Amino acid sequence: MAVTKLTEARIRDLPLGSGIHRDTEVKGLMVICHKTTKSYACQGDVRRNGRHVRTVRVKIDRVDRIGLREARNRARVLMSQIQSGIDPTDGPDETGITLAKALDTHIEEKSPRPATEEGYRYHLDRYLKNWKNKAVADISRQMVRDLFAELKRKHGEPTAASVMRTLRAIINTAMRADETLVANPVAALHVPQTKRRKVERLDLAKWWEKVMRLSPARRDLHVAMLLTGARRSSILNVRREDVDIERQSVTFTHMKTSDDPLTLPIGHRLAAILRARLEADRPLNSEWLWPSPTSKSGHIQEPKEKGLPSPHEYRHHARTLYIEAGVPYAESALLLGQRLPGASGGYVHAEHLVEHLRGHAQRLEDLVFGAGESKFTELPNGCLIDPVGFRLPSPA
Repeated sequence: MAVTKLTEARIRDLPLGSGIHRDTEVKGLMVICHKTTKSYACQGDVRRNGRHVRTVRVKIDRVDRIGLREARNRARVLMSQIQSGIDPTDGPDETGITLAKALDTHIEEKSPRPATEEGYRYHLDRYLKNWKNKAVADISRQMVRDLFAELKRKHGEPTAASVMRTLRAIINTAMRADETLVANPVAALHVPQTKRRKVERLDLAKWWEKVMRLSPARRDLHVAMLLTGARRSSILNVRREDVDIERQSVTFTHMKTSDDPLTLPIGHRLAAILRARLEADRPLNSEWLWPSPTSKSGHIQEPKEKGLPSPHEYRHHARTLYIEAGVPYAESALLLGQRLPGASGGYVHAEHLVEHLRGHAQRLEDLVFGAGESKFTELPNGCLIDPVGFRLPSPA
């Protein structure tokens, strides 16, 4: 790109196809030499509130139609508009996008899971209902502060913070759709982070005592939750076809961090438990591994039992027990369906390491069942049986 003092003579001598030649006399003015024609144009940066919005280039006219003096006069007018924050190319006008419309756009862009979308809409309909049809441009920082204080007083800080995070995400999407929105009012608010869950140490011996008092299906589910550390939605949405007893593996089709299914190995005891569970539930003719005839979904919805960990607490326990069993950090993270940190973590695929991870899954199982040895009696056929008839193969 050449920069020179343009004159009529110099413009005539510019070769076709030589590109852009800027004028030193008028800021933004340029002559563009195309393959067959030459034209005047003006280019500058549109800024609003000190923020760069876009760089625009406006064609003035062809060189053979107007003279240099007129081109400079037009360029001065255009640059005056651009420097005032006006886009001469007539870019998108303010949309007046509402919060409800912004949420629809956000969901369309992000394609969240149904449960996530339901959470967003619940926040909008329950806590932001008076703002649903309000233009995002009309939401001020003070309004956000007042709303946060009100929600905190009525519903508690965790709920207020969760609603603010939803509101912040929606407005961020609105800012991409409506470029006249220059700031997110939620950014002026300190949104508290969710407090870490406090999980008490798991006494495996006592845990076995409580688990053995459950019905067979619930008992097997709690054992599976501890031995896999799977998320609540992952473990409950396992179908019968997702369990491969011969390969001793389970495929989780409902993953938080990916839309792709994840196949992970299981120990030989859990494989035996699931084989028995599949056989026992066959008369129900259900597609689910954990069927519930009374549930709308067809499978168990709430696995929490009084005195026993929740599914998320089982993840905490599994992570801790993996370390106790001597399983390395990377392998234990992959067995929990987590992504490894760092750039190289994205190159590691747990589904390609099923056999490598199998021994580590077995180490967790050995630790858990080792703590319950006193609860089982070995039979002559090599099986272990507990007082309520829970049978499984003895360790090899």
